[in-house]
Amino acid sequence: MTWQIGIDASRVDTGQRTGTEQYSAQLLEALGDLDRRNRYTLYSNGRTKPRLRLPSNFRSRRIPFPRLWTHARLALEMATRPPDVLFVPAHVVPLAHPRTVVTIHDLGYRAFPEAHPPLARRYLDWSTRWSAAVARRVIVPSAATARDLIAACGTPAERIAVIPHGYHPRFRPLGRAEVDAGLARIGIAPPYLLFVGTLQPRKNLARVLAAFERLVAGGWPGRLVLVGQQGWLSDPLFAAIARPDSPAHGRIHLTGYLADADLPIVYNGAVGLVFPSLYEGFGLPALEALACGTPVLTSDTTSLPEVVGEAALLVDPLDTEAIAAGMARLVQDGAYRAELRERGLVRARQFTWRRAAEETLAVLEAVAGG
Repeated sequence: MTWQIGIDASRVDTGQRTGTEQYSAQLLEALGDLDRRNRYTLYSNGRTKPRLRLPSNFRSRRIPFPRLWTHARLALEMATRPPDVLFVPAHVVPLAHPRTVVTIHDLGYRAFPEAHPPLARRYLDWSTRWSAAVARRVIVPSAATARDLIAACGTPAERIAVIPHGYHPRFRPLGRAEVDAGLARIGIAPPYLLFVGTLQPRKNLARVLAAFERLVAGGWPGRLVLVGQQGWLSDPLFAAIARPDSPAHGRIHLTGYLADADLPIVYNGAVGLVFPSLYEGFGLPALEALACGTPVLTSDTTSLPEVVGEAALLVDPLDTEAIAAGMARLVQDGAYRAELRERGLVRARQFTWRRAAEETLAVLEAVAGG
């Protein structure tokens, strides 16, 4: 049986892709490599198809409608020309919809409401509950998110599919010469510890900064490199970074958003990734670092232990002393870093976009067939 599969591709057609946008783009390309039988329509408000590597059974349908387009023009499209199944990988199910599969990436707004502006928190709560209630199946990237969804929305476990993310092949160990040349071009001076992600309170950067100050006060000569765009409620972090009396003053390197091609270089050049996030539905930077052979320090809560297994140093994200001690171990213990590198490379091989595409396609075809 051949199905008509519609996909809300609005998050793919963005200039700067972060976690959910990368998920949408990588999964779509993996579906293109996997499935030449079903017919796909990508609904977007821009030029989605030219920016993706997709076969001829994928076509793009542009629905230009800035702001709330999913709830307006896409809803009209679904009411008048519905596909057999609609997949919403990183957005909200439109008010009018056919049989739908939605990905809910996390429920961080519930775990740490203070890390979200009030209006954004109310929107996230409404959109999550709506999508979970009306979708035939809900995809989540981790068992931790599945548990949160069941507790928060009462979603039956049999309607939830846990499908972990993969990582792009560009995330791999690189040669020393390539890394050194890339870091010089980007303007990053080793040695450094690395953070990758949107700069917002949920990422626990206030404690990361405090822990790094202790590391520097103890004599470590390196830097802390923060890769990512500024998110909401991040002004206190930037004020702390700018404090002239901080032991780490002048030792924090803010890169802003980095191009996809530069991220593997920055991972490879780091002493380690410091990612003690307060809440993650998956935690893609941790997986990307493992795939590059970069030692990882991350949280022992939410989904992160599922991702890293025994291949990373796990700490309590609420314990600044534990984060500082973990940083010190990474920078001082070369044998431990080598052990984490080998474990990480083995662990990362368990996560592929091909596997994610196979499991997602099975869900889409099951829902299309009723």
